[in-house]
Amino acid sequence: MKQVLAGQMKTLRMQIINLVKDYETGLTPNPDILCNRHVKFKYFYNYAMDQLNADAIATGHYAKTSFGPYLDQFKTNESVRLLMAEDPVKDQTFFLCQIEQEALRRTMFPLGGLAKWEVKQLAVENSLEKFAIKRESMGICFIGSRNFQDFIKEYIPDKPGQFVDLDTAEIVGEHTGIHKWTLGQRSRLESLPEPFFICGKNVENNIIYVVQGTNHPSLYSTLCSTSDAHWIHSEPQELQNNKVLNCDFKFQHTQNRVKCKLCKLSTGLVVKLETPLRALTPGQYAVFYNGQECLGSARIVNVGPSNFILNYPLEVRSNDTENCIEKSHKFVRNRRKVGNKIASSS
Repeated sequence: MKQVLAGQMKTLRMQIINLVKDYETGLTPNPDILCNRHVKFKYFYNYAMDQLNADAIATGHYAKTSFGPYLDQFKTNESVRLLMAEDPVKDQTFFLCQIEQEALRRTMFPLGGLAKWEVKQLAVENSLEKFAIKRESMGICFIGSRNFQDFIKEYIPDKPGQFVDLDTAEIVGEHTGIHKWTLGQRSRLESLPEPFFICGKNVENNIIYVVQGTNHPSLYSTLCSTSDAHWIHSEPQELQNNKVLNCDFKFQHTQNRVKCKLCKLSTGLVVKLETPLRALTPGQYAVFYNGQECLGSARIVNVGPSNFILNYPLEVRSNDTENCIEKSHKFVRNRRKVGNKIASSS
């Protein structure tokens, strides 16, 4: 047991180190997705297989697979597909989007075909009422109910910087660290009577750019690039043939899916959304669906250009503001390289 705990702690330490590095460089990672991949469905799975000689593992995630809830449709020579749960509100395939095929093939999801109320009813009927009335956990998996800001300050010291209004290039306040803020978040600047929201970060100069109003066009974009994708079943045939893949996209668990087009590059993907989304965030995961199937995911690397950039004359921007949107300009140029391919598929 000591060996098991030591191995688990080593895995968790590595995840915390990577998490801290991301926040230090201005990214906003998704620890729950990484915890599932590296801890629950890698370390725990390997322990169950190698040390306990288990045939499979079972979890309480709301998800299904093509092998059935109890692997009753398991096929030796066939890859498994990750499918959405019966209850779309509780579906957790978003958090399972980085699972390896090997572990998924040997995982049972007995709750995938049940609604939450049915699970609670079964718990009561089997003298497990204390679990039925237990409050649901919403914290990060390896932090628990602990306040995230209290957790992260143990690893990243405060680094004071400035809030800059993107529209005016004026300094409107001070912050104590870029790592404490994410895109789309309200800045709560006491010096400003109206609500302002985070629209960009300049890590090198420790500047956070803000805009007035939650629906400011700088918060919306239809384009992002990603790292290399992780495909759960297999890479879609369209991408293998260097064509455009039409599928659905989301980057937040509670978000509605939107239609998108994927174009494969030498490294990673370009994602073109049918509908502009608010606060597309580097470090988060773009998760792809086809109907009920979760195809896989890829980490968002760059976002842009925003609706603000596309509709505003660049020559009137100040130097400070241009620093904030420099990556968006570069992305405009990169977009032209794949634009013809996307247009030809429409």
